[in-house]
Amino acid sequence: MAAASDTGTKQQQKRHSELLKIILHHDELYYMDSQPEITDYEYDKLFSELKELEKENPGLISPNSPTQRVSDAPALGFKKKAHSTPMLSLQNTYSTDEILDFDLKTKKALATEENIEYFCEPKFDGLAIELIYESGVLTAAITRGDGKVGEDVLSNVRTIRSVPLKLNTKNPPKIFEVRGEIVILKKDFENLNKEQEENGLSAFANPRNAAAGSIRQLDSKIAASRPLKFYGYAPGVIEGAKFKTQKEFLDLIKSFGVPTALQYKVYKLSSKPEDLVSYYNDIVKRKKNLPFDIDGVVIKTNSIAIQDELGFIARNPRWAAAAKFKPEQETTEVLSIDLQLGRTGVVTPVAVLKPVSVGGVTISNATLHNFSELERKDVRVGDHVLVHRAGEVIPEVIEVLLDKRKKNSKKTKRPKKCPSCKDDLHQEGEQIALRCINMQCPATTVERLKHFVSRQALNIDKLGDRIIERFFELGLIKTITDIYTLQRTDVSELERFGDKSTENLFAAIEKSKTASLEKFIFGFGIRFVGSRTSETLAQKYKTLNKFLSANAEDLEALNDIGPKVTQSIVSELKNQSFVNELKKLISMGINPVSELGSENFIENDFTGKKVVVTGSFEMSRDEISKKLKLMGATVSGSVSKNTDYVLAGEAAGSKLKKAQELGLTIITWADFLKLI
Repeated sequence: MAAASDTGTKQQQKRHSELLKIILHHDELYYMDSQPEITDYEYDKLFSELKELEKENPGLISPNSPTQRVSDAPALGFKKKAHSTPMLSLQNTYSTDEILDFDLKTKKALATEENIEYFCEPKFDGLAIELIYESGVLTAAITRGDGKVGEDVLSNVRTIRSVPLKLNTKNPPKIFEVRGEIVILKKDFENLNKEQEENGLSAFANPRNAAAGSIRQLDSKIAASRPLKFYGYAPGVIEGAKFKTQKEFLDLIKSFGVPTALQYKVYKLSSKPEDLVSYYNDIVKRKKNLPFDIDGVVIKTNSIAIQDELGFIARNPRWAAAAKFKPEQETTEVLSIDLQLGRTGVVTPVAVLKPVSVGGVTISNATLHNFSELERKDVRVGDHVLVHRAGEVIPEVIEVLLDKRKKNSKKTKRPKKCPSCKDDLHQEGEQIALRCINMQCPATTVERLKHFVSRQALNIDKLGDRIIERFFELGLIKTITDIYTLQRTDVSELERFGDKSTENLFAAIEKSKTASLEKFIFGFGIRFVGSRTSETLAQKYKTLNKFLSANAEDLEALNDIGPKVTQSIVSELKNQSFVNELKKLISMGINPVSELGSENFIENDFTGKKVVVTGSFEMSRDEISKKLKLMGATVSGSVSKNTDYVLAGEAAGSKLKKAQELGLTIITWADFLKLI
């Protein structure tokens, strides 16, 4: 039994017990539910306090303490699988002094005063994962778990397009384990949350939560529908491949087709301690412009031999440290809580704030996501709140500062009526959203029209949001078909519409008539039908007329369409006003088709072929890829022995070289034009 001094005072014992409960509670929220209530910075402060308390009083340490393991338990529903070597977390620092201290500790451990070469890279804020390749084939994908055992989520990871199912090499290693992060890019996160809210689903707090929640879904169709990306950064067990440094490892996996952050040119190699600090400060300035979310930088000894010599201490490697960022948060006042309606009728509460600058961006509005979230945080008009930008993108209220709350403040009540049409609001089944189901509601009609003309849909760029609102108020555009019956005389007489702007508007409308069927289906704004599902529907039904005859049995037979999406489509096709709108388009001569599945489609040189496009051309690579897909080809981002054609333009680099080494068929731009 430990001595009294070894277990600390009663007050220290009590605090230790409190910390255990608090940290374990937040571990469950973060790792099991992907719904953290506190920031990483606040969590690390609690963890540091616990470590310090146990260091002073070793008798308090127990096997159940979070300091004795890597905190992240496997979720239920997936098979557990052990890591070949522990997948540990990094020790965290929060100041430039601590970065220099890490360098001094590393030199001391190596008993040297010589400078050490370090590899510095951004620290992704996503879900850690280990990919296992056996003889070049992806056979497992394991989450961090408790560091020793994770959950095998291969079925979901296989849906991530950036993850190669087979390594791009003639002589793959027998065993190749690469560790990395699954993330969602900032722009994709913004679109995902917009789609969630429009469909009456809970918005994600940040890209990390969205990525983690997607991978832990038992239905792989959900993961497949999310814009997930993978970036590799560390080796596990590797048999049959050699590398001497961290940089060489990243170059190796990049050559195998595994994505890394090298492409963004945000890493640094240096032997000067002061350069580590400069790198950290530089990334602090640049992080807003990075396409992905990061919460710090990682500093590693570049030499693998030195990493092996330094080894590990407790739950951390001695050869690496994470220099994390302090969160950018500010306090401001809630001036009012407004209600916004989306195209599917979902009512979203938005906090109107006294303008405040957060990380160099002025925030005057912040989403409250839904009324369940608003009530959980108990946000009221007049409250002082802490705000940040979730994923460096979406302004969000973190918490209410209750000590500053006014005595006469009143709880925010859920609305019962639509703020636009005054119809009753509805809450469907287990959904948390309040929805206006009036198809003639002015606000939702305007939002549906905005969606139809948006870039992802019909791309009528001259019909911006403000013009749609203005034309709706004037009664010029009330439905989709009104866009195509609009008269020049209606527009040319309006203020700010001269001859040129009028001509540009009608040219954009005319051009939209030739858009593909998938663009039209997406533009109709059917609930739960995103761009990928629209492509599936277009390829199945080929024409707008045939799409009108879609039934539940045929829809559910399609790969990425489940019961919920099927029900939504069938319900819309039973809505007579919607059907009449589509039939009217057809009667006007607007009958879009999916070129891939149309009657004019015939087999060609690219049908069923795997094509890689590299270099620069007379048209964008996106346009070329679209043409290839319409001809039945599969467009890949990496060259392998299974590639049928490599279309090489000017300044084609490593992909062309690899194609030549593999003896693949290489075609020029002139060849491509002849073949199509």
